[in-house]
Amino acid sequence: MTAHRLFYLDTHHLTAYVWRQGHLRAEGSFTNSDNGLLAFSHYLARWRDSRFALLANVADEEHALETIPFLSRGDRQALIARKISQHFMGSPLATAFSLGYEKTRRKNEKLLLSALTNPAHFEPWLTRIANAEAPLSGIYTVAQLGGQLLKKLGGERQGCLLLTMQDHSIRESYLRDGQTLFSRMAPIVDSSIAGIASSFAAEAGKLQQYLIGQRQISRDDHLPALIVACPAAVPAISKACLAHDNLVFSIVDSHVAARKLSLKTLPEDNRCDLLYLQLLATDPPRQQFAGPGHRHAYQVNRLRRGILAAGLIALLGGLLLTAHNAWTAYELRQETRTLQASASDLENRYGKIAATFPQLGIDNATLRRLTDQHAALGQQQRPPEPALRRLGQVLEQMPAIILDRLDWRIGREVAGNASGNASAIDSHGETTIINGHVQLAPTASTREVLTLFNEFVERLRNDPDNTVRILQRPFDMESGRPLRGGDDVGEAGLAQPFMIEITRLAP
Repeated sequence: MTAHRLFYLDTHHLTAYVWRQGHLRAEGSFTNSDNGLLAFSHYLARWRDSRFALLANVADEEHALETIPFLSRGDRQALIARKISQHFMGSPLATAFSLGYEKTRRKNEKLLLSALTNPAHFEPWLTRIANAEAPLSGIYTVAQLGGQLLKKLGGERQGCLLLTMQDHSIRESYLRDGQTLFSRMAPIVDSSIAGIASSFAAEAGKLQQYLIGQRQISRDDHLPALIVACPAAVPAISKACLAHDNLVFSIVDSHVAARKLSLKTLPEDNRCDLLYLQLLATDPPRQQFAGPGHRHAYQVNRLRRGILAAGLIALLGGLLLTAHNAWTAYELRQETRTLQASASDLENRYGKIAATFPQLGIDNATLRRLTDQHAALGQQQRPPEPALRRLGQVLEQMPAIILDRLDWRIGREVAGNASGNASAIDSHGETTIINGHVQLAPTASTREVLTLFNEFVERLRNDPDNTVRILQRPFDMESGRPLRGGDDVGEAGLAQPFMIEITRLAP
């Protein structure tokens, strides 16, 4: 995990801290001299893989309120840059804070412009950071973090004074709606507890008068003042800071404040450096004072970390997919082994059962072929009921027709083609051969027998699915033999049988 290191820059020194899960530990203090800057370069070279942020507590910090019209993003940035150059003489360490929009038809935007007006004080440190290519996330100020400290401590948000001790001075800020509108440093002459207490009381009154003179507050406005001090100094400060002229004091124990901020390294004196550093490590503001050039290494580092994170996610995804596929393959192998064991068991059981069958004298391949043919023939079979139903109806209507024999088979004979090919058998049809005779009275004539036979044939032909062909009539109709009306069955002897062929297509 990338270590988080913080720089605290005051008027004379730069102190480096390492932050780990609420613990702050000082790693070195460097002066603005050749030896100090050289030691700082060595420090950066050693920890260049860390992520850095710089917190400044300097007197050269100015603020200005501006109102700009509602503009698009590009025009807005250009106008803000112009306003900053007008107020702060083009300082590269400047930023703008949006205070919201006016509730008018034009929707003008209110801005707080802030700048560090002495960039030369930062230049030696920023140069060493750039040369070491250390990822600097941004430059922040103690005044900038005052709103977040006030919010954590539960102070007044409408308008409030915040007084903390930094180095050998008091940082006094005026905040409204959580935003620092004015901040300054006041030196402490007497560093004893009594001297610090009296300095807090005096500076709060001076700042109140200054705000009244600047017309940021009126004389009748209630103005709370929040003071953060170490436990040992709280009683003395409580005695020195008495309410007067609408100025009401509230004092917060720095150890209590540290616990509210989840800071595990408690301040040892009245200085509140650790509180602000904890805020910077856990909840840095969105705006900061460093320019794009100062943050180039940080942006490259972020891009590198993003690429590494994406690669790691892709690698983990690939590993998960590989593990899933490996598990699926393992399950398939287990299932294959189970099926193979089951198939082997079934084959053994079949072999044992087949050994009890009578021997057919043919091999398995021939038996399988014969069973397949039998199944195919079974699919082609159909019952004779449709073909014989019509015949039965006609025989019921004509009881004189006696049926001697009936042959039914699947298939019908199809004549050959024009080239002289022999006739073929159409398996889609069926053929019925009827053998029978006509049974009439002995006195019936031949003509009557033939008339009844012809009627029988015509009734069979009434079914459109039937094709009736006479194979043999009851009497031979020869051209050389006349048919006399007096001929009868008795004279001709027994009646000759007839044969009829009925063919029909399968439904």
